[in-house]
Amino acid sequence: MASLRELHQQLVSKARSATEIAQEALERIHQLEPKLHSFLAITADRALDQARQVDAQLVAGESIGLLAGIPVGIKDNLCTKGIPTTCGSYILKNFVPPYESTVTQKLAAAGAVMVGKTNLDEFAMGSSTENSAYQVTANPWDTSRVPGGSSGGSAAAVAADECVVALGSDTGGSIRQPASFCGVVGLKPTYGLVSRFGLVAYASSLDQIGPFGRTVEDAAILLGAIAGHDPKDSTSLNVKIPDYTQFLIPDLRGKRIGVIAETFGEGLDSVVAEAVQKAIQQLKDLGAEVVEISCPRFRYGLPTYYVIAPSEASANLARYDGVKYGFRSEEAENLLSMYTQTRAQGFGAEVKRRIMIGTYALSAGYYDAYYLKAQKVRTLIKQDFEKAFESVDVLVCPTAPTTAFKAGEKTSDPISMYLSDLMTIPVNLAGLPGLSLPCGFDDRGLPIGLQIIGNVLREDLVLQAAYAYEQSTPWHEQSPKVS
Repeated sequence: MASLRELHQQLVSKARSATEIAQEALERIHQLEPKLHSFLAITADRALDQARQVDAQLVAGESIGLLAGIPVGIKDNLCTKGIPTTCGSYILKNFVPPYESTVTQKLAAAGAVMVGKTNLDEFAMGSSTENSAYQVTANPWDTSRVPGGSSGGSAAAVAADECVVALGSDTGGSIRQPASFCGVVGLKPTYGLVSRFGLVAYASSLDQIGPFGRTVEDAAILLGAIAGHDPKDSTSLNVKIPDYTQFLIPDLRGKRIGVIAETFGEGLDSVVAEAVQKAIQQLKDLGAEVVEISCPRFRYGLPTYYVIAPSEASANLARYDGVKYGFRSEEAENLLSMYTQTRAQGFGAEVKRRIMIGTYALSAGYYDAYYLKAQKVRTLIKQDFEKAFESVDVLVCPTAPTTAFKAGEKTSDPISMYLSDLMTIPVNLAGLPGLSLPCGFDDRGLPIGLQIIGNVLREDLVLQAAYAYEQSTPWHEQSPKVS
């Protein structure tokens, strides 16, 4: 499928209609879904209806925005009015939201065409999209491997051309890690830049919604459409949203880039290390000054995250009790057994594991030892980043320590699964913007991701560095041969 801007040109020049583009996307989804399982729901009627509205605007001679008529995938933890939102969990199997999330509302207003709701790890808890209660999504580059998680459905759908762009959410790497595994661009914005209203909460101080695209420009256009202040979200930042495409300059002269020393060491696949080092050399060739930077507390991100995120999940997921909405166990004899049976049958193993970790960390006598200590370490990690940004414009490191692993390979070993997010988690703890883009392939033809991290609200510098690198390399032009 063409890029977002190319499709826009085709629409404006009347070379193709929005209905034709939507039908083509739906046809491709129909062909590939038996293999990929990227989507939990395909919203063909809504998509064609939205496409016809764009065509009517064009016939009437009205001007349209860049996203009008563009097929978009939506992660299934974003509420869509009148369309099931399951979060990949049985407990929300029949939940149809009575309201629309702010981001999907903004996309609809921009004329985007929603082709479906994408698969995810249950309640966005996971790194492989194997924790979904409904299906396991495959990686389009090798269908025996995982697409990453938790936004694996969105990443796979964009990589396989089932949609042009997609939305995901990122709590500890859930946009960037699947972007790395699937060879696409994934961006986690600054915490608070994009409204979380209508995003089903996992860990409220970490969750952030962001875009997937085949190119940096596609991701920048989608970010511009969803960013902005929202009074419905108390953590939403009231800042002016620029046109992010103006920062797409293929030149890095005068820019200083810091390489995070702590990310090159034990646990990093040598093929990934080599590809990222070559990418760093390429950034130098583009005129950037590259220096090594130490973030000494970077490695404490993982244990810190696995106290804070489950603690917040324990509080957020208490609302699923079988009373107001969602699944309710039929086997209960009284109220208490209704609660316990509903949760026992409705939640999957990984969600239960995290609820138990979080409930324990918050319990009397352990709160100070775990949760409070983790919040203090989080502050130290944030301070390391602040110090780093005093001397550099952006930081770079690998997105994930490995390329995509085989489905089933890590399901019995939670710790090795958690290590997939080693490089991405500290960025969430500090609330910073981070982007993953392709920087090569391993010997099995699997994509490798380079992560670019910016200071608070410095998406402009992140996008500039990513765009300059992308335009000088061939990686974004390659597509998986999934048929």
